[in-house]
Amino acid sequence: MQRTFNRIWILLLVGVTWAWAQQPPAMPKAGPEQQRLHYFVGDWRTEAEMKASPFGPGGKFTSTDHAMMLGDFFVVTQSDGRGPMGSMRVVSTMAYDPKEKAYTYDEYTSMGEHQISRGSVSADTWTWTSDEETGGKTIKGRFTLKETSPTSYTFKFDMSEDGSSWTNVMEGKSTKTK
Repeated sequence: MQRTFNRIWILLLVGVTWAWAQQPPAMPKAGPEQQRLHYFVGDWRTEAEMKASPFGPGGKFTSTDHAMMLGDFFVVTQSDGRGPMGSMRVVSTMAYDPKEKAYTYDEYTSMGEHQISRGSVSADTWTWTSDEETGGKTIKGRFTLKETSPTSYTFKFDMSEDGSSWTNVMEGKSTKTK
């Protein structure tokens, strides 16, 4: 009786394993939210005017940005910029988090900063929000980007101490070079 039970158990285990191996999990497919990120892929030239703020002095800012898709799910960007505080390199990722139903943006800079933002898009306007520590205070950030064509966008970055009164600290334009 025990042998019969063991044989049945082994046959059942082999059968289940064989059936599972015949139907491997499907490769994930990017949804429309991830497809929307393709807008940012390519080489971009950015020019902006920074205003004096808790993040530094005012002045002209320029950068060159190279963005590529990682699969169909993430945009990875490497930027080389120069602004009022000197040269800076940045690596960032953009994605869509289906659990949060929000876009995500993670940025790491050569100045030792790491910024995390959450975003949404409505028609041609993207809005990213963040909470940033500066001088022992939490400052709210709001980055608004408006697609003006398939090869250019304008943007502005505003900050607020209370989340209701906003001060503009940067405005600019990016143009796709290839």
